[in-house]
This record gives sequence, C-alpha cells and structure tokens, in this order.
Amino acid sequence: MKLKVVCRKVFNYVRYDLKEIAFPSSLPDPPHLKKRPELTWKERYLVLKEASRLYAASWVRDIGPELRPNDYRTKEEGGDMFNGEKRAPKEKEPSTLEDLAVAARGGMETLKPALQLVYMTRASAYRDALRSFIEGYQEGIQQVMEKKEDGNSESNPQQGDDARTPKSPT
Repeated sequence: MKLKVVCRKVFNYVRYDLKEIAFPSSLPDPPHLKKRPELTWKERYLVLKEASRLYAASWVRDIGPELRPNDYRTKEEGGDMFNGEKRAPKEKEPSTLEDLAVAARGGMETLKPALQLVYMTRASAYRDALRSFIEGYQEGIQQVMEKKEDGNSESNPQQGDDARTPKSPT
C-alpha cells in the first residue's frame, strides 16, 4: 500500500510540479483584454524589416533624413519667412542620454567615465544650489537681525510712539 502511495506522489510531482518548475506558465490575461489578431506572413516580414532598419539606424549617432524620412519631412518643408530659402539645421550637442547610450555600446570601459561625469555634474549642481540657498538664508537672517536692532535702539522714544499711532489730519 505504501509503495502505491509513493508511486502516485512521484507521478503527480513529475506530471504537475516538475513541469511547472521547468516550464512555468504565465498568468492568464485579464478578461477585459482583447487578443490581437494573428499577423500574416507578409505583415510579419514588414514588421521585421522596419525593426531591423531602425535597429541598424540606432547604431549611427546622427540619424539623418535617409533613415527616417517621416521625421525630417516637416523640417524640410518649413522655410525662411523672409526670403523663402530653407534654413540649415543647427548643430546641437548630444544630450546626456545619447552620450550614455553611445558609451554603453562601447562597453564598461567607456561607460564608467561617462557615468562618473554625469554623477559629478549632478553633484556639483546640487552643491552649488545648496551654497546659494545657504547664502540667501544667511542674508535673510542678517536683514531680520538688522531690523530688530534698529527697532530696539531708537534714540527718541516719541518717534516710536508717533510711528505706531496714526496721525489725525488737522
């Protein structure tokens, strides 16, 4: 009898638990979620083609109009209002995020100095902000202290009374 129980437990473990451990099932979708229709082979090919084109374009630092024509179309159509000539796009510095993305592609050797630069920049910005806050706070305290000193050390006590009581027009 015990052998039968042990065999059944081992069988159930292999059938249910081991299967779940090796190949875990995901949670079912919520009931309000609508399933997307299956893509045709042609649609799958077009998606793969566009994704691979954008992936290849992401490795280039300056993505020009030949890689993303839809993004550059509006900029080319707009011209100068006065003489009708097209403006040349201004050269701008890459953002910090772009620098980090380029450094990440280069590996840990290039990513570490880029991250150090970002953290040092942020630390200096915080330090400068804190210094300016402390200076402003100290100036405010000095102004309050000067007002208190001026109020306490008035030479004529009647002037203080005159300042507190409103004068009636005569």
